[in-house]
Amino acid sequence: MSLKRFATLSTAILMAFAVLSVPLQAQEDKKGGKDHPLLSRMPNYFLEIYEEKEFDAMDQEWPTPAGPQWKKFHWEGKKFRIGYRLKDGAPPSSTLQVHRNYEAAIAKIGGTKVGGYGGTIGFEIKKGGALTAVSLSVYSNGGTYELNIIESQAMKQEVVADAAAMGADLKATGRTVIPGIFFATNSAVIKPESEPALVEMTKLLKGNVALKAYIVGHTDNQGTLEGNLKLSADRADALVKALAGRGIAAGRLKPAGVASYSPIASNKDEAGRAQNRRVEMVEQ
Repeated sequence: MSLKRFATLSTAILMAFAVLSVPLQAQEDKKGGKDHPLLSRMPNYFLEIYEEKEFDAMDQEWPTPAGPQWKKFHWEGKKFRIGYRLKDGAPPSSTLQVHRNYEAAIAKIGGTKVGGYGGTIGFEIKKGGALTAVSLSVYSNGGTYELNIIESQAMKQEVVADAAAMGADLKATGRTVIPGIFFATNSAVIKPESEPALVEMTKLLKGNVALKAYIVGHTDNQGTLEGNLKLSADRADALVKALAGRGIAAGRLKPAGVASYSPIASNKDEAGRAQNRRVEMVEQ
């Protein structure tokens, strides 16, 4: 065999091995990715997508298992996005097969199905006072599927209300945002983690006995305007009542709700919507 022919043959063999190696490499789990501790994967799938965020939100709207009515779900906490793809040559799993496998696995650990539509179904798992929400979406009749998981938790409060800072804002601009006031989802119930902010608000008002203020509730633009007007007003009223219970004369404070009329950030993403869901104190 001539040297030229040998070189040509060697090149062809190397190219063939290179082509064959591409799908094999592509079928390895994404570097740094892993299954969620509560849920393993279907057989013959590799992990193609893995994203992890310390704090994010997930919104879904599905018909519930109990009936045809649609229900909105909103979860916040540590978020995982985990995507799987069927390995080349492996027998495919149907959408129903993937659904049924996860339904059974989640039922075994005490979870329940809360809704679903088309290729997507959702679950809630309550264990030891913690809530884990799971949204399972199957694509290409089982060719790929994705888990979006929220481990519900209170957001670490990085900005804390401070009486002196709020007082300075009121003096400079006549208004101040109250960081650290949290409400239950779609509710005017003040969460326990709001306690530090309530203490600082009380300190500000007791230290400035002549101060009269509007307590103004704001929402993002999710849901109806009418519903958000009522929700923001109810939240402001709940805060006024909470402060009255701490010795602040109710006549000094007037509640008001303006829904999404006065955003301070874009409502196009959750980070902006979180800023818009706020309470302000405005000097009368």
